[in-house]
Amino acid sequence: MIEVKDLTFSYGKDKQILHGLDFTVEDGEIFGFLGPNGSGKSTTQKILTGILKGHGGKVFLFGQDISTVHTQEFFQKIGVLFEFPYLYANLSAVDNLKYFSSFYPAVRLRDIGELLDMLEFKRDFLKKPVSSYSKGMRQRVSMARVLLTNPRLLFLDEPTSGLDPSGAVLFRRIIEEERQKGTTVFLTTHNMLDADLLCDRVAFISNGSIMALDTPQNLKEKNSSHRIRITYLYQGKREEMIIAASQLESGISFPYDEIVSVHSQEPTLEDMFLQYTGRRLT
Repeated sequence: MIEVKDLTFSYGKDKQILHGLDFTVEDGEIFGFLGPNGSGKSTTQKILTGILKGHGGKVFLFGQDISTVHTQEFFQKIGVLFEFPYLYANLSAVDNLKYFSSFYPAVRLRDIGELLDMLEFKRDFLKKPVSSYSKGMRQRVSMARVLLTNPRLLFLDEPTSGLDPSGAVLFRRIIEEERQKGTTVFLTTHNMLDADLLCDRVAFISNGSIMALDTPQNLKEKNSSHRIRITYLYQGKREEMIIAASQLESGISFPYDEIVSVHSQEPTLEDMFLQYTGRRLT
């Protein structure tokens, strides 16, 4: 679906941002592209979506070179959710979606009402102007705009930004449902929980270079201490014991009355990002 070979980009003579990126994204994959501000993450996404021109190397989408394709049909297969909602503030949710749908063939369009219902948009705001919406409501309309045309490839930039926890769970479920339909998702986010729960693979980018690329689970397991924390009750007291995971094969050797919890001590995805890049996402 996406193939990137030796991708470079410079903002002027002495401002090289990308330093020879190489990666692929398979059909139906959710691919996380994670990096702190200024790492080259947004520049890469702008190149992949055709917004930014003048890159070095090769970028192929749907098997076609992005630098030589200029047809409307090609770009109609792509949906982009920007970090900041791109909506007309004086129009309502419905009018915004009707306006954006007018640029696409009717055969590609989904029903606006069904989309907004799926996204749990408040019905009493359907005809009120976007300027009166909360950030979470604007995010729902923006996601509806992206899904409206049944794109084969989705670029999602901070999709759960501005959502409460239940809204974030809803969006993650919708993204997974899109993948199950065969849609490919390129996800950029600072939310490591989103990346861990959604992504088949993640790439860590820092200073314009990819520092690591693997599944979230592999990244964590390869750097795990293979230790287990056991919380238990013994003689009326709550205690904790950390043991090597291999010790569990022969059973729990210390005395206890009740096991309260057992947790692996594997690192988080954010721990892995810090280890590979030396920088936090924010």
